[in-house]
Amino acid sequence: MKRDKAFLEVGGQLVIERILARVKPLTDDLWLITNSPEKYRQFGHRSVPDIYPHRGALGGIYTALNAARYDYVLVVACDMPFLQVELLRHLLHLAPTAEAIIPLMEPSRPETLHAVYSQRCLPAIQTCLQARRLRVTDFFDDVSVRHVKRDEIAKFDPQFHSFININTPAEWRQAQALAAKLPQI
Repeated sequence: MKRDKAFLEVGGQLVIERILARVKPLTDDLWLITNSPEKYRQFGHRSVPDIYPHRGALGGIYTALNAARYDYVLVVACDMPFLQVELLRHLLHLAPTAEAIIPLMEPSRPETLHAVYSQRCLPAIQTCLQARRLRVTDFFDDVSVRHVKRDEIAKFDPQFHSFININTPAEWRQAQALAAKLPQI
């Protein structure tokens, strides 16, 4: 996309508005990781810039864990317009069971930006960032990981709408069509 995906409209709302509305009931420590805080000021939440700029999603997760007031942090991407609150609540409920709670839609496809991380992950993530090993999964061998598999996810999101993201114009059109068809999500 040649546009900021958070500011695309889906179902009459900006994607970022949809995400904030779903996450807000789950925490009193809600903020955005962004290097463009002025763009997000209108939403009334604190913005935190990357501690390690230009290190991708892993750098964002590290920043989020550093900024958090609580031991566990729910991390969601800015391009997922159909998050399901009950699934997010379930992931948070699982947080004490591991240092990373990662949905696994397919055996080789962890949903690392729809996950919960413990602040205990910080040293392992920092090691990866400093070595420029920037895949989110690069630190998983050094922490306890609880994978949440499809059958467990289906109890809370049977259509797996939570994992729809917008990376291309075609995916954006599909998301708009789904929102029009299913206005409650």
